[in-house]
Amino acid sequence: MAAKFEIKDGAKKSFRFNLKAGNGQVILTSESYKTKKACENGIASVKKNCSNDNCFDRKISKSNQPYFNLKSTNGQVIGKSEMYNSKAAMEKGIASVKKNAPDCQVVDLCA
Repeated sequence: MAAKFEIKDGAKKSFRFNLKAGNGQVILTSESYKTKKACENGIASVKKNCSNDNCFDRKISKSNQPYFNLKSTNGQVIGKSEMYNSKAAMEKGIASVKKNAPDCQVVDLCA
């Protein structure tokens, strides 16, 4: 199975996307968008910015778990990772986004 972006309906007539690795694991989840077009623009922004390591904001949660945000060059958060159990696992998640996002297909689940 190949990596893919999935566009889904969110709460209150909104849209969001998940970037899923080839194994089906979600590696990046978007913020909520008011329109599907804005959501598609968010995916384009991930594809554009994921090769720039400076766009990955590495964080530690209040429960001391590493995670990351992917930001556009203007500093706006495009997507957020899951919580990881180690910094090494988080770095593997970042590497997976860098590897998978640029060329993967977009699947619209909002039928």
